[in-house]
Amino acid sequence: MQDSSTLIKTLLLTLAFAVALAGCTRITLVYRNLDTLIPWSLNDYLAMNAEQQRGFKADLREHLSWHCKTQLPDYLTWLERMQQHAASGTVDEQTLRARYREARDAIEVIAVEITPTTVELLRDLDDRQVRELQTKLEEDRRERQEKYLDPPLDRQIRDRAERMQERLADWFGRLSAEQRQRVLQWSHSLGDQNRRWLDNRVHWQQAFVEALEQRQSPQFPERMASLLQNREAYWTDDYRQAFANTEQAGLALAVDIYAMASETQRARLISRIEGIRKDFSSLRCLRD
Repeated sequence: MQDSSTLIKTLLLTLAFAVALAGCTRITLVYRNLDTLIPWSLNDYLAMNAEQQRGFKADLREHLSWHCKTQLPDYLTWLERMQQHAASGTVDEQTLRARYREARDAIEVIAVEITPTTVELLRDLDDRQVRELQTKLEEDRRERQEKYLDPPLDRQIRDRAERMQERLADWFGRLSAEQRQRVLQWSHSLGDQNRRWLDNRVHWQQAFVEALEQRQSPQFPERMASLLQNREAYWTDDYRQAFANTEQAGLALAVDIYAMASETQRARLISRIEGIRKDFSSLRCLRD
């Protein structure tokens, strides 16, 4: 997903899964309000008129109902497997790679589901809305460049390590000195990944804008489906060459952090996963 714009990330309706992985303590609160959160976030990039908003919200309600009834059960199974791995000590690279692939597959299913709605929404934009969207995407690019690319490389590496330490601490609690050093080693191994990531993001956005400019073309639905469902086809060569190493580094980091974890940290991890699983299981939409 790193190659997609924030607009399309929002439309993909992956907030619930992303929040779960980020460690939100009130999953049910977020998930129950996706019908409000998604349009609100989308409005940061696209000012829809009243008719467009009504149509989008109606489609969104249908997507969310579909998502809860058909996708959340698989998420619960996924979380249960992760909890079992953490409890049994079977957190190795092979296991995590399998769970990682399942997560990616879940995102792809959502991309297919929402493609028709995305095509309909984007095709209905007028020229002014398209120009405003292009402006917002450019502002987004400049902000991300300022935050992630303008600092010297050594600062980028430190900042990346700090962000990862914060995410891991939410699951494990305070990291040990050994764990923090391992995170720093991981961040160094990625080098100038910020540049590759941002270049790749911009490359995808350029293809998206080019397709949008031809939104009345008979080929537009096919082009947009490709952009949403076959994102790897739009990766830059540099990003593609580095992706396997970046993926491997992330999996190796997760395995090592778990291996270094104390009993207290492992107990916290198991408890956090259990809490998220219970939150999801209690959602009313699963029973309706």
